[in-house]
Amino acid sequence: MNKLVKIVALAPAILFGLGLDSKAQDFDVFTPIAKYIRIGDADKLSAWFADNLEVEIISRINDSSRSQARQIMKSFFSAYNPSAFSITHQAGKCNMKYALGILNAGGERFIVTIFVNYNNGSFQIQQLKIERLE
Repeated sequence: MNKLVKIVALAPAILFGLGLDSKAQDFDVFTPIAKYIRIGDADKLSAWFADNLEVEIISRINDSSRSQARQIMKSFFSAYNPSAFSITHQAGKCNMKYALGILNAGGERFIVTIFVNYNNGSFQIQQLKIERLE
């Protein structure tokens, strides 16, 4: 009976320990990402990029390295200076998430889609898509 009580007491701790660590589950990865998009900081945004990712800017799709994606975003922010960005929707599971947001930049409005994946102890942007809102 004593062993059964110990097993029942330890089972939840073992089961919860098999998932992501609690910091990863509670952390809103999109808060810093949204901040860097809002201020147009491609360098700080690129710290969240995976080593290789897909970047789609106004219908131009690029499979890019982190440094190539940083340059693409620098060019975009240079051409379209951000004035506001807000996340309008987010969803996903504990290791894969996505967010949709509205970006006001250069006098135009864009919809931004961000896919992140939890890999090697951190979230990384796997895909970043920016499309004009008509």
